[in-house]
Amino acid sequence: MVRTVAIIQARMGSTRLPGKVMEELAGEPMLVRVVQRVNRAQTIDKTVIATTTSSSDDIIADLCESQGWPCFRGSEEDVLDRYYKAAVFYKADVVVRITSDCPLIDPVVVDRVVSEFMRLAPDVDYVSNCLPERTFPRGLDTEAVRFEALEQAWREDDNPAWREHVTTYIKRNLELFNIRGVTAEANYSEMRWTVDTPEDLKFVCRIYSHFGNDKFSWRDALHLLAWHPEWLEINRHIRQKVV
Repeated sequence: MVRTVAIIQARMGSTRLPGKVMEELAGEPMLVRVVQRVNRAQTIDKTVIATTTSSSDDIIADLCESQGWPCFRGSEEDVLDRYYKAAVFYKADVVVRITSDCPLIDPVVVDRVVSEFMRLAPDVDYVSNCLPERTFPRGLDTEAVRFEALEQAWREDDNPAWREHVTTYIKRNLELFNIRGVTAEANYSEMRWTVDTPEDLKFVCRIYSHFGNDKFSWRDALHLLAWHPEWLEINRHIRQKVV
């Protein structure tokens, strides 16, 4: 049986918004919101938090312990190494990469990406909803990677900047890996739902304050934003870091 493990990378260090994963959203830390939403995905067998061995991330390990979540601690800078070793430890056949700064991550979207991976298996190495071009809002990013492909990247990637982003080697070597994408029915890529700056946090707080919980779907959020399009202006000017 194929074992699918969602690995959520999380650390307190952040250039533009330190400690963001512990920022409160409707009464719970952002990381709690992310994990609870991912855990509702039907295609995930286990959800693991991958944090670092830095003492500054003890607070994340403590949160995991208090919540009963599996926690793996590894390299702070070499995130590919952290993912690979977490995947080995938890015996993953398929690794689903999710980042802890995406508190609007949607279990239905996660299931759609993983289901597409399973439909194409064993002839696929990587499926994401950011290919062939981004159509989902930034912040719903989900990547499903075959363990052997992750292992090959871990073994061959010698670019520290790429290793920080885990799957860049796979996406940049199309002759080595079979890659597929999942797209939305319309283009929502102008929407920024990830949290990297105070403005991003303010935007997401508006949504969580409205619903008061994390049970809403990404389509519920779309509907809300149709009523409050001015909220999209809060962080529209923020630019994503380029790998």
